[in-house]
Amino acid sequence: MLAFMSEKTIVLVTGANKGIGYEIAAGLGARGWSVGVGARDEQRRKDTVAKLRAAGADAFGVPLDVTDAGSVAAAVQLVEERAGRLDVLVNNAGVAGGRPEEPTTIDLETVRRLLETNVLGVIRVTNAMLPLLHRSAHPRIVNQSSHVGSLTLQTTPGVDLGGISGAYAPTKTYLNALTVQYAKELSGTNVLINNACPGYVATDLNGFSGTQTPEQGAAIAIRLATLPDDGPTGRLFDDSGVVPW
Repeated sequence: MLAFMSEKTIVLVTGANKGIGYEIAAGLGARGWSVGVGARDEQRRKDTVAKLRAAGADAFGVPLDVTDAGSVAAAVQLVEERAGRLDVLVNNAGVAGGRPEEPTTIDLETVRRLLETNVLGVIRVTNAMLPLLHRSAHPRIVNQSSHVGSLTLQTTPGVDLGGISGAYAPTKTYLNALTVQYAKELSGTNVLINNACPGYVATDLNGFSGTQTPEQGAAIAIRLATLPDDGPTGRLFDDSGVVPW
């Protein structure tokens, strides 16, 4: 298996069983990559792997709850046993808080829940997978962020980012700041780490109210996952280019 896998680019996509995550996995699988489908739900994970394989992708399931250290450790072991390294990590898993989200009335448990997945989950998975990424010749990390995490856009008059968000938007701002620090720490390595803004995509995260398809939303993450060695790091991008912090 390791000899076979050494010929392929190995990617792990968290939250890959639906929406944008699935389309990222499908897009990279169509490139001939070996795609790890990270997902908590066993049946959804199996169904997604079967769907990707039916489309010709080399997909494999990775049981993964980003909020659970034991689950993350088991995922590392699975990827190591299967491939011996990891070339690309896409931290796509995320949750929303629902409405209302005004900071003066928001339930603190909602804030904690979102932080646990959207921020701490990214740290937990990234740090656990870094030893495998360091074995890659071209390691890439892509974090799924959002325009709502941009403080510049949030404070620009006339920019509509969907109303007040006391939990979800701040977790993406935190993620943006975190990515800057990862890029600084990893600057002496060949790891490129960037954040992706998929746009306003119709998924269950927003009650399918978005104006773009999941396939369209996946495009920027796929682009960042396939950056050349001299590509950027520590930045936030959407389909149009760099997004201000």
